[in-house]
Amino acid sequence: MKWINVVVIAILSVWSAGGATADGAGQSGAYRMSADYTPPTDPLVLAKLAQWQDLKFGLLMHWGTYSQWGIVESWTLCPEKHPWNRRPGPFADDDLAYKKSYENLITTFNPTMFDPAKWAAAAKEAGMRYVVFTTKHHDGFCMFDTAQTDYKITGPACPFHTSPKANVTKEIFNAFRAQGFITGAYFSKADWHTPYYWSPDFPLRDRNNNYDTAQHPELWSKFKDFTWKQIEELMTDYGPVDILWLDGGQVRPPKQDIDMSGMAAMARTHQPGLIVVDRSVKGVNENYRTPENEVPGKMLPYPWETCMTMATSWSYKTNDTYKSTRALIGHLCRIVARGGNLLLNIGPGPDGEFDPVAYQRLQELGAWMRVNSEAIYETRPVAPYERGDCAFTGKRDGTVYAILLAQGERGALPEFVALPAELTAQASQITLLGYGQLKTGGTQAGQTLIAIPADARSRPPCAHAWTFKLTPRR
Repeated sequence: MKWINVVVIAILSVWSAGGATADGAGQSGAYRMSADYTPPTDPLVLAKLAQWQDLKFGLLMHWGTYSQWGIVESWTLCPEKHPWNRRPGPFADDDLAYKKSYENLITTFNPTMFDPAKWAAAAKEAGMRYVVFTTKHHDGFCMFDTAQTDYKITGPACPFHTSPKANVTKEIFNAFRAQGFITGAYFSKADWHTPYYWSPDFPLRDRNNNYDTAQHPELWSKFKDFTWKQIEELMTDYGPVDILWLDGGQVRPPKQDIDMSGMAAMARTHQPGLIVVDRSVKGVNENYRTPENEVPGKMLPYPWETCMTMATSWSYKTNDTYKSTRALIGHLCRIVARGGNLLLNIGPGPDGEFDPVAYQRLQELGAWMRVNSEAIYETRPVAPYERGDCAFTGKRDGTVYAILLAQGERGALPEFVALPAELTAQASQITLLGYGQLKTGGTQAGQTLIAIPADARSRPPCAHAWTFKLTPRR
């Protein structure tokens, strides 16, 4: 078998542990970087990426004034018509009147139940190891104490500004770092509040700036300066920041050029090794890819992370429907087997609390991770990556994990499990995590049968998925 190391270098390293070909994804030989992925060259960024790839499981939070209405984050401000972009209230057909009503939400935003230590503890229990927080979404409302605008949670118009925890970004980062997390700042490059992006002198059209930057370079220069200053604040006033997670991909050359490379270089003078994720803008500033709410269908040979909602919405929605624990575990295992990380989103409510169902899911994820986490953390894909309901991961020392995913809500351990003979041939023993060593049967048609004892089937070590550890011969 071959152990695929997706550390970012020009060609993927392939670690051999027995000589079988790594062609389970329809390729053969060494896996090369995607033609349109540009790996970083800074050794500190490479080291940080390798650390991030080992963490596998993170928490994303979309939170802002919009949580009070239980609507999609920011997007109702945009004139673009989408089925999910429905405006509440009496001003649905008047862009400017609706914008004024939406922005007035600052005057009632008072999340008095905000307790980031509780969030961090729940995320740690779930097995999460990094956090990305929305410091500013497209609406321009800042969840940090910027000096560039009063449209912020610490602004005088916001009731919460008197709280000692009003600078919520700083509070969140500190609370999660105390639990051993690395931290990431989500930041929208677009800003639909500042007059330097959506100028009041021109009609609104869509998500883009509403003027020609070539004809009004003075406006664009002010927007660029505004954006750079906010990024520099986040990179200097909020402790160690590991990831700058940039949204608003329409802000890119040639028409919306903010000198992204220059801004990234500036940010790294304050945060050496910073991972920059300029989402959807291919090139040197997209250090890893971020497929949204989807699990790619195959192993991807570059660093990537699926960002996914735990419920149906990125932002808080009353009585939202949450994915089952089984589904979430299945997504995590398949994503890791295909070379990615899972960044799972929860939208806090207007009071500053998670929905009770979100806490329940985190507890249930944690129960599974306590048994199976060694098959997740610090692993890389192993050919054949997946076969049927089994997902494969491995460590650099040659240890291989086969994670059998339960099917249906009442799935149970079977009497026998068939594993690829090319993997079992390298193993000195096979154990079921949380139970103990298992006996192997014969090999037939390239498969080795593993017998599951009756007591393991009647009292399984965990629910939803079970891990078979193949310890290599020394």
